[in-house]
Amino acid sequence: MALQYSQGVLNAKLDQIETTAGTAPVLRFYTGSMPATCATAASGTQLASQALPSDWLAAASAGAKAKAGTWSGTFSAAGTVGYFRIWDTAVTNCHIQGTVTITGSGGDMTMDNNVAASAQAWTVNTFTLTSANA
Repeated sequence: MALQYSQGVLNAKLDQIETTAGTAPVLRFYTGSMPATCATAASGTQLASQALPSDWLAAASAGAKAKAGTWSGTFSAAGTVGYFRIWDTAVTNCHIQGTVTITGSGGDMTMDNNVAASAQAWTVNTFTLTSANA
């Protein structure tokens, strides 16, 4: 039998993610396949590193928590974005990782263009965390 949670518990679990990662986490994009876990060392080439807005996720509602504000920056290297990681401010702990695709292609995070050229601007279009049992 699967556990079920109230909407309040689902939302509180999601809101804790932002509390744990902090108010100024760092988003990084990498080439290649995502490592097995957040604890596994990053693989591929790092294409960008950008601090996220201090209120980077909206308050959880109905078991979901979406990006807040504008997530944008400039690529520092060329390549195709394969995955992202969201780190704490000191970039010592990876808290979230997932796939990246262009909008409409089904990645965990979507962006305007996932084929990077050095010094090219990028923007994240969608990113939403959904709680289990929501």
